[in-house]
Amino acid sequence: MENNNIKEIRASEVTVEVKDALTGQVFRRTLPIDYVETANALRLMAEDAHGNPAELVFFSSKGLGRLRDLTGGGPDADPCGGHAG
Repeated sequence: MENNNIKEIRASEVTVEVKDALTGQVFRRTLPIDYVETANALRLMAEDAHGNPAELVFFSSKGLGRLRDLTGGGPDADPCGGHAG
């Protein structure tokens, strides 16, 4: 994230801008997608065509490392120096 003081960004809609590969035309659409961004991940939440919840999560390198640690996939090291036993 660019601003170190911001810990989280939230919005209830997103604007997507795409450039068509064939024509070069640019299209913008504002969509009802909940957006949550932290240092660990970017999360997009909306509904599918049937009204069921749908979610996409994109992890940052930092977030992926934390996820690995939480699920036991990280290194067997004691980063605090006081928990090994």
